[in-house]
Amino acid sequence: MQQKPNILWVSFEDCYPYFGCYGDPVAHTPNLDRLAAEGCLWTHAFSTAPVCSPARSAVITGMYPVSIGTHHHRTDTGANYDFPHDYEAVAPHYVKCFPEYLRAAGYYCTNNAKTDYQFSPPVTAWDDCSSGGHWRHRPDPQQPFFAVWNLTQTHESGMWEDKWPDLDFDLDKIEVPPYFPDTPKVRRALARMYANIEVSDRRLGEILAELEEDGLAKNTVVFIWTDHGPMPRGKRWPYDSGIRSPLIVRWPGVLEPGAVSDRLVSTVDLGPTVLSICGVELPYHLQGQPFLGAKATSPRQYVFAARDRYDEMYDTTRAVRDQRFKYMRHYHPEEPYMRYNRYRNIHPIMQELWRLHVAGELTGPPAQLMQGHRPAEELYDTESDPHEIHNLAADPAYTAELVRLRAALDAWQREVHDLGLIPEDVMVRQMWPDGVQPLTLPPLFVALGGNNFGLADSPDGGEFEGPILLQMQSNTQGASIAYTFETGDDVHWQLYHEPLRLPNGATHIRAKAIRIGYRESDEVQATFMVR
Repeated sequence: MQQKPNILWVSFEDCYPYFGCYGDPVAHTPNLDRLAAEGCLWTHAFSTAPVCSPARSAVITGMYPVSIGTHHHRTDTGANYDFPHDYEAVAPHYVKCFPEYLRAAGYYCTNNAKTDYQFSPPVTAWDDCSSGGHWRHRPDPQQPFFAVWNLTQTHESGMWEDKWPDLDFDLDKIEVPPYFPDTPKVRRALARMYANIEVSDRRLGEILAELEEDGLAKNTVVFIWTDHGPMPRGKRWPYDSGIRSPLIVRWPGVLEPGAVSDRLVSTVDLGPTVLSICGVELPYHLQGQPFLGAKATSPRQYVFAARDRYDEMYDTTRAVRDQRFKYMRHYHPEEPYMRYNRYRNIHPIMQELWRLHVAGELTGPPAQLMQGHRPAEELYDTESDPHEIHNLAADPAYTAELVRLRAALDAWQREVHDLGLIPEDVMVRQMWPDGVQPLTLPPLFVALGGNNFGLADSPDGGEFEGPILLQMQSNTQGASIAYTFETGDDVHWQLYHEPLRLPNGATHIRAKAIRIGYRESDEVQATFMVR
C-alpha cells in the first residue's frame, strides 16, 4: 500500500516575497532559494486579509473571514472599541479547523505555536499545539503527520528600533518603495526586515535538516507561505504589498524542480489543498479551492481580500484581483488612509511618515498616503504599476475593467454573505446572546451492545456483555469531541470521529466537547466494564 504523504508547513509572519528566489537582489535566503529550486514557486498567491488574525482564521478553516465572522482584528479588548464586550468569533456550526479532518484520517497534527484565529484553538484541532510541537513526538514513527511551524521574527514588531540586532546590510543597496520617503530611518527599518527574514531562513534550514536526518524528506510535501505583508501600506491594506504572499511547495516526484506558476492562489486554498494531497474527502462547505492533489480545481479567475476593524480603527474596504488588475472599494472614502492606530504608529517608518507630514515635507506618493481622504474606488494595472500608485478608476480607457471587477466583487460578497456589511455589535449579539459566551454541551456516552442498542445513554459507564461499541455525542450542533484514556492533567486528547470498540475488562474514559467560538464543555468521565 502506498504510504500517505507527510505535510510540513513553515509560515513566515508579515512577509512579502522579499526572497532571493523571487528576484530580490538584497535578500540572503539560501534555504528558501534551495527549496524553490527543488519545488515550485507561485508568483500570484494572495492572502484573504492584510492582518494576522482574519488571515489565519481563513487558513485554518478554509473559509473567508467575512463569511464566518472572524474579519475584525482583535476581539479581546472591547473596552476600547465599539462592540459590547470581548468575544470569540462563533463560526457557523459546520465549520471546523481543517486538521480535524486529517486527524480523523490518521494524521498526527502539530502546531508550533502561533494560532491567532479570532477564537481559541479547539482541543480537537491538534495533537500538540505548543512551542514543543514536532513530528518527532508522534507515538508511531510510521504515522503520517501534518506539522506546522510559524516563524514570528519577521512580524512587524521585529522592525521596531533596537528590537533585534541588525545584520550587515548595505543600506545604499536597499530599494525603498516609492510610497515611502527615502530617508536613513526608513532604510534602517528595511534593513531590519531583511535581517529578520535571513534569521528566519536559517530556522527554516534547521527544520529541513531535521526532516533529512529523519529520512522523511522524500515523502514530505513542504509549503512556505505567509499570512500577509509587512510595513505601513502593506500590513492592514489590501494593496499587493499587504496581501501578496510568497508561496513555495516542494513535492518530490510530483512537482517539477524549479517550476514557476502564475496561477492565482488564495491562502484560503491552503487547507483544502492539503486535504486534496492527503486523499481526504473535502467537506462541501469549504470556500477554498485546492490547487494541487487529486481534487485540484481549475484555476481561479479572481482572488478576494477584505479590510475591517483593526484594533481601534474601524474601516470597511474590499478588494478583488485577477492576473493583472486590482480593484478596491472603500466604504468610508471620507476617512484618511492613515486613521489612528497606536500599535501601527510604533513602526519607525510610520513615525517618519508622520514627522515629515507634520513638517509639510512629504511629496508624491508618500504625501498621497497621508492625505485626509481617499477615493471611493481604486483600480490598478499591476503589470505596469506594481506598486499601485496610479489610480485608473476615473480613466475612461479602463471602464470595462472597472465594471467587470465591480461585478466580480459584488457577486463574491453575495456568495459569502459578507458580514462586514453589518455592524460589529449586531453580529456579536447574535453570536453571544445576552453577552454570554455559549457553552458547549458535554458528550453523552452510549454503549452499543449487550442488551442496549441505543435505548439509553450511560453517563457513568457500567457493566456490559461484550462486544461493545462506545458512541459519543454532544447535543451542541457542530461540536467536536476529544477523549482520552489517560489520567492527570498533561494528557493527549484524541479526536473522536467514530465509535470506539471497548476491550474486555475495565476502561476509564474522559471526554469533552467544543464548538468554534463556544466555551469548552465540562469534562465527563465514565468507567465501562466489558465481560
